[in-house]
Amino acid sequence: MNIHWQYCVHLHKRNLVSSVVSQLPGTIKPFSSMMMQRVTAFLAPMAVEATLQIQQQRGMATLKAISIRLKSVKNIQKITQSMKMVSAAKYSRAERELKAARPYGVGAQQFFEKTDIKADEKEAPKKLLIGITSDRGLCGAVHTGVARFIRGELGKDETNTKVFCVGDKSRSILARLYGKNILMVANEVGRLPPTFLDASRIAHEVLKCGYDYTEGKIVYNRFKSVVSYQCTSLPIYGAPTVEKSDKLVLYDSLDSEVIKSYLEFSLASLIFYTMKEGACSEQSSRMTAMDNASKNAGEMIEKLTLTFNRTRQAVITRELIEIISGAAALD
Repeated sequence: MNIHWQYCVHLHKRNLVSSVVSQLPGTIKPFSSMMMQRVTAFLAPMAVEATLQIQQQRGMATLKAISIRLKSVKNIQKITQSMKMVSAAKYSRAERELKAARPYGVGAQQFFEKTDIKADEKEAPKKLLIGITSDRGLCGAVHTGVARFIRGELGKDETNTKVFCVGDKSRSILARLYGKNILMVANEVGRLPPTFLDASRIAHEVLKCGYDYTEGKIVYNRFKSVVSYQCTSLPIYGAPTVEKSDKLVLYDSLDSEVIKSYLEFSLASLIFYTMKEGACSEQSSRMTAMDNASKNAGEMIEKLTLTFNRTRQAVITRELIEIISGAAALD
């Protein structure tokens, strides 16, 4: 293989000299064999040096590209590891706050279950879907699952259904196909832990927006464990639908004002509970997603390091072979 390489280098030098000689004027072309050898001995080192420089530049360009890619992946891994640590701290806090917020949701659900409230099938339904998401991403399919659930409900009855988006992520997903069904959007959600004041403001806007819904659903992610959550919904009803319930007589002294006040409080309680569930699910999902991203970045760093070392070794070996072969061809 070394003899073949030397022969190729020798042919390259002869062809280079021949091309140079062919470009000379006609009076200088009739060289003797001795003059041809002198020209070859003079131009051959220059040709070998130029070839080595070109090949070395090609190898260094490849090594530089790999090193830039390797550095960028290492920086991304540092970012994902930092986000994982931040999400772990936020998740532990969100889990503690979720335990304290669950009685709000359980108590509000029991009222609707015991009174057996159902929408009147004879009247035209006016549905309201409240999607609980946030403004922040990089947390897996948390927001996509809520938007997919809402799209399924809108596919059944798009005309009589409106959507109230809590968080900008659900709005950005639904705006392209169902922009006309979006009633209102609540932004700046997810930067800080949700409070009952935030839920009360959202409930107030839902009741004061002018859309008198008969029934609806709050779509949210129910937290199960660190690695799992479930997209589910809670039913909500308007005041006229609640007043038509037959089992409402179980509660004493309930007039329209009391029912209206309680429905506003129960809606705020359900929104607060679902926001806590969604925040806990979001932080756990982001922590898992950043952990997976850090592992993938580590695997990519190992592959790029191996490729970099192999390329560097190949460049060094090729340069040594070319230098040795060129020196041997000149002897």
